[in-house]
Amino acid sequence: ILHQERRMSEEEVQEKIEYRDGKVEEVLTDGRRILTFRNGTKKEISADKRMTTISFSNGDVKKIMPDQRVIYYYADAQTTHIAYPDGLEVLQFPNNQIEKHYPDGTQEIVFPDRTVKLLYSDGLKETFFPDGTVVKVEKNGDKLVIFSNGQKEIHTAQFKRREYPDGTVKTVYCNGRQETKYSTGRVQIKDEEGNLILDK
Repeated sequence: ILHQERRMSEEEVQEKIEYRDGKVEEVLTDGRRILTFRNGTKKEISADKRMTTISFSNGDVKKIMPDQRVIYYYADAQTTHIAYPDGLEVLQFPNNQIEKHYPDGTQEIVFPDRTVKLLYSDGLKETFFPDGTVVKVEKNGDKLVIFSNGQKEIHTAQFKRREYPDGTVKTVYCNGRQETKYSTGRVQIKDEEGNLILDK
């Protein structure tokens, strides 16, 4: 069968040109051209010249598509990189992680567990977890966590604050002082050591 396949592929070759530099060009009966270089690299050009596939000796493959997308497969890393004409770049990793790099500098990473992280060019980072939790981190380090149960947490250099759906707000300041404002209007303050100093 192998001998028969080899003979059939040879029958497809309409013209074969061998260059002095060792390059071999084959023109196939269907109009495709295959150039084989001395280093083992193969370049296949479609009959309509709109698609090119380059197969490198290390296993990498580069395809230039009719719509001008460039698809590059890195064999060692088992990673695919797609560059679109509008500037969008997409990376697909073997663990199913997908990264999108947008022309405006925004990056979107979709992790295998379906967590999505957005990195904006202005420094803002947003992470959306599968359980509905959202984390936003500003360029200055301030963090907002919105939990799926309705609670919110705010982290700044000065304090950490948790807001509950019933309106209760608990704040812990950087010096250790704690302040809790309940939805009923009750206020409770504790000093750095946790001693109650106000409860009204």
